Amino acid sequence: MLQHPTLDQLKELKLSGMAHAFAELRDNPQADELDHSQWLALLLDREQADRNDRRLTYRLRNARLRHGNAAIEGVDYRTPRRLDKALFQQLARGKWIAQKQNLIIGGPTGIGKSWLACALGQKACRDDFSVLYKRIPRMFAELEMGRADGRYHRLFRALIKPNLLILDDWGLDRLNADQRRDMMEIVEDRYQNASILITSQLPVAKWHEIIAEPTFADAILDRIVHNAHRIDLDGPSMRKIKADKNNANTFDQRTEK
Repeated sequence: MLQHPTLDQLKELKLSGMAHAFAELRDNPQADELDHSQWLALLLDREQADRNDRRLTYRLRNARLRHGNAAIEGVDYRTPRRLDKALFQQLARGKWIAQKQNLIIGGPTGIGKSWLACALGQKACRDDFSVLYKRIPRMFAELEMGRADGRYHRLFRALIKPNLLILDDWGLDRLNADQRRDMMEIVEDRYQNASILITSQLPVAKWHEIIAEPTFADAILDRIVHNAHRIDLDGPSMRKIKADKNNANTFDQRTEK
């Protein structure tokens, strides 16, 4: 079949969604029953859907979420870990991101903090917010290397730009002088301009000890905590629960044999 000139024009204009829809309608005998306005509406709908899909793919790629398969639809509310379903679903709507507020997810290791953070990050991408995920130890290491090789300002700008910055594993080590200054500049530039989501094993009351300098600690925490929603988890490790289930299933299969 010869290429229709309209298809060439649509592709030249980078209207790939409309081009695909046009080709499908052209080859569909039932399309003859549609009037011009219906044709146009279908073409526009497909183009909009195509652009939304491409934009979401772009946002997810740039977000670099640790758990790429995490989604709010897959959150486990049955495991006892004090996860408030109503609060989490409210946060999933993203109003706190639009209002440039923060979120702190605390709890012991293995409780699912990082996964929940990534689920909220994925939903934020779907809602057309820009997102960036960083493990704090790696972020500080990258900034330190950036000072040496000239990439520091570019790396720093990348931390300031997104609507939501997810900082995972806060408080594993005490901050040194450079890390305190970096953290101060990050929270200062993002304060009332964009949101931060922090996960931590440590209760907020112990964050002063991690920052290790009272003046910096007061300034950093004032910009994070006083504008933050809180999810405080507690309970057994989700990793242990999953491992126990897998071991039990393996034992059952061996027993059946």
